[in-house]
Amino acid sequence: MKLTGAEEQAMEIIWKKNKVFLKDILESYPDPKPATTTLVTLLKRMQQKGFIDYKLMGNSRQYYALVKKSSYFSKHVNQLIDNFFGRSAFQFASFFTKETEMTTAELEDLKKIIEEELHKKKKP
Repeated sequence: MKLTGAEEQAMEIIWKKNKVFLKDILESYPDPKPATTTLVTLLKRMQQKGFIDYKLMGNSRQYYALVKKSSYFSKHVNQLIDNFFGRSAFQFASFFTKETEMTTAELEDLKKIIEEELHKKKKP
């Protein structure tokens, strides 16, 4: 299931803060901040979608993520690869390294990651 742009923005705050109250989420938004009722509606939809849940702490709800950011991101990157690169991670990687403005240092870091993954895959 996918989050809307507004839900993703709220989810980023929850991922960053780990456990968070409504007032903390609201304070994390840049100005102009959304209305409290709007944010409550977003959080309710996100809970119904299975992305977050909450724990009652007195009269307040402490929200936390049920889905890890890396899992959510990975799913969407894989959908991107499927939809735009014919399910070819190689074509995606080739496009990514050639068409983005990566620095030499970033390319070297990427090279190290690839070498580490090659080493892992070669081990029995």
